[in-house]
Amino acid sequence: MNALFALANRATVEDIRARLSDPPSYSAVRAMLVRLETKGYLRHQEDGVRYVYSATTSHTAARRAALRQYLRVFFDGSLGQMMTALVRQEAWTDEELDRLRTEIDRARKGRKQS
Repeated sequence: MNALFALANRATVEDIRARLSDPPSYSAVRAMLVRLETKGYLRHQEDGVRYVYSATTSHTAARRAALRQYLRVFFDGSLGQMMTALVRQEAWTDEELDRLRTEIDRARKGRKQS
């Protein structure tokens, strides 16, 4: 999906393979795209003998869904646990920490106003 979004949400199997480091075979990529299409994440259009794939959802919606799945699998759905792990494991600059604090303060203000 990331490769597809990086290609402006319109790509062939070969386009996607070219975006991957150490790409699997053409057949393996095609099989994955077929599975994603069967699950409703992709659709295709025929362009001569080639299939051109596109996502059925926006990049933002796909990112949110992936993040929710990651949260469920690795942190039992706890956003606090995930954020704590990220803050503790990364080498943050003071500027990055200041930006995080600003976002936390903004979230607090938004919550209080609701």
